[in-house]
Amino acid sequence: MEIVMLRDVIEEDLEIFFEQQMDTTANFMAAFTTMDPSDNVAFKAHWEKILNNEAIIKKTVMYGGKVAGYVSSFEQFGEREVSYWIGREYWGKGVATEALSQFLDCITIRPLYARAAKDNIASIRVLEKCGFEIKGEDKGYSNSRSEEVEEFILKLSQ
Repeated sequence: MEIVMLRDVIEEDLEIFFEQQMDTTANFMAAFTTMDPSDNVAFKAHWEKILNNEAIIKKTVMYGGKVAGYVSSFEQFGEREVSYWIGREYWGKGVATEALSQFLDCITIRPLYARAAKDNIASIRVLEKCGFEIKGEDKGYSNSRSEEVEEFILKLSQ
């Protein structure tokens, strides 16, 4: 298996993140995505805010020397949350689980929360493998699905 590593996000990663974000299958699975994944201007503005916000912890996921996605932690709904995006070509290889596990070793903030669409079984499995437990449910409008979608709220206590 190729090695998964985390490193700081650099400007050159953004082009790859943008390409990954335009994948319609990945957008459907993630559910809670940007209004228009093909809007590069909005994408760049969003990432400029992320890069300039020291309260957001963000890391690029490297797999076999290539940018596979990112993992981040930020404040949302008054709680500290974790989120990740892995390019579809890296799905099913353990990249998300290993990247999230490494990220959780780096940040000691607990509790941490995560959200996943109820039908995103793979993401729920990644979170559970990393110690998250389903603690609640919510629903919200999904831009990628053009409908309200139910989601699980997961919590990592330790």
